Order: sequence, then structure tokens, then C-alpha cells
Amino acid sequence: MTIPRDLTKAEEQIMQILWELEKGFVKDIIERMPEPKPAYNTVSTIVRILEQKGFVDHTAYGKTHEYFPVISRKEYTRSFMKNFVRNYFKGSFQEMVSFFAREDNLSVAELDELMQEVKRDLANDNGTNDEQRD
Repeated sequence: MTIPRDLTKAEEQIMQILWELEKGFVKDIIERMPEPKPAYNTVSTIVRILEQKGFVDHTAYGKTHEYFPVISRKEYTRSFMKNFVRNYFKGSFQEMVSFFAREDNLSVAELDELMQEVKRDLANDNGTNDEQRD
């Protein structure tokens, strides 16, 4: 699935909450936000923008709307990471891992553990399709 667009920081914060809630009203989203809590109208506007972007949909109960994610966290993360690797590491996953290994001074054991985890994930991905995983 193609992700419509990247999210702003505020949009991503609200999506993180909706992914956890699975569905909720604007007041439910605000309850989960850190202090100082944004105004109801601010959150409502951002949620409607997310709906226009294709990330969220709603069920109407009269004038009240219950919102739910249309795009899963996993789908968004996959798309975000592909774009990140393409934009900052010339599309090379190996270059990205190498960069973080150098920057974080990873040990050989930590790199080996990372490679084993990637191999397990790849083996799992090859055994299941996207619909079954999400």
C-alpha cells in the first residue's frame, strides 16, 4: 500500500495515540496527550487533516465522530523508513546500518545481534504476506 504523504510532528503525535486507542473521539485523544493539553479545536482540526490525507476515517454518531486509523503503524513505519533510507542513505540499508554503527560505536557482538534480528525479520517477511502481518 502506498502511504499518501508524510506526517507533521503534530499529526504523527495524534496518529501514535490513535494507533494505541484503535478508535476514539477527539476528547479521548486529548486525554492521552501530555501537558499542556492542546485546545479541542486544534486537535479536531488536525484529525480532520489526517482524514483528508487518508490516514484516518470516522464513524458518525449524530454530530459526534469516532475516529480510527486507516493506515496501520506498521505500514506507515515501513513507508517512512524506505523514504528515510532513500533520502539520507542513497537507498542503501547497508549504508544506514554502517552509519549508525559508527555513530553509536556498536560492538561486533551488537552488530552481529542486529544482523541476526534482520535475518529473522526477513525470513518472517518471506513467509507471510502483508495482509497477514498487519
